[in-house]
Amino acid sequence: MLSKRIIPCLDVREGRTTKGIKFMNNVDIGDPVDMARMYYEEGADEIVFYDITASHEKRGIMIDVVRRVAETIFIPFSVGGGIRTVSDMRDVLLAGAEKVSVNSAAVLNPDIISEGADAFGNQCIVLGMDVKNVSKSEKFPSGYEVVINGGRKHMGMDALEWALRGEFLGAGEICLNSIDADGMKTGYDLEITSLISRSVRIPVIASGGAGIPQHLAEVLTEGSADAALIASMVHYGDYTVPQIKNYLDEKGVRVRRNW
Repeated sequence: MLSKRIIPCLDVREGRTTKGIKFMNNVDIGDPVDMARMYYEEGADEIVFYDITASHEKRGIMIDVVRRVAETIFIPFSVGGGIRTVSDMRDVLLAGAEKVSVNSAAVLNPDIISEGADAFGNQCIVLGMDVKNVSKSEKFPSGYEVVINGGRKHMGMDALEWALRGEFLGAGEICLNSIDADGMKTGYDLEITSLISRSVRIPVIASGGAGIPQHLAEVLTEGSADAALIASMVHYGDYTVPQIKNYLDEKGVRVRRNW
């Protein structure tokens, strides 16, 4: 069985790491380069970097910040936000990222997934999904809708249907973020995480809701996720990466012992 990955997430706005609740009321947390270095030194398995307003503001990603983070860490590094073309992907990869995450742009132009996979390999393409609980219906059989532009625009697309299509188009991984759970620190959305994890054959990263190590244990077992994104619980100093990994190890969840 593959080890489960623990992945700190840096949401970046105007060059600074920020954190909000349900994609709103974001506050400044610190310098993304310094924070990436700290999490790398603590034993994080990967780092995820999102330029959270790039898509909404219709601008490119802050490539200089990407480059500075990449020069600081020596673990896989995934970057998303404002990536609309294969050329954008190439720029991010050349700046030092190992993976690119497409979210809003992929919903609006699904071909970008296959184009990116053809150009750089499936392993480089992460399908980011922001989803909201809308209750089950004929239109939304999973009970979850895809939302884009940082939670601002509802797309009328069922989350599971989109995940399966993204896999078919060539995504090598899915990062599944629950808008309802984001920043709440009350636990991941196990229902949608489990549904998608069990329905696709590619790795699924659970995102949104982590507050205590138990939440990671739940989503990595009950939720069948391959990895868990963390933000608030480490950004505010409540836990360190080694503390989280020690807890998971004690609970029998296989993690990489690099701390």
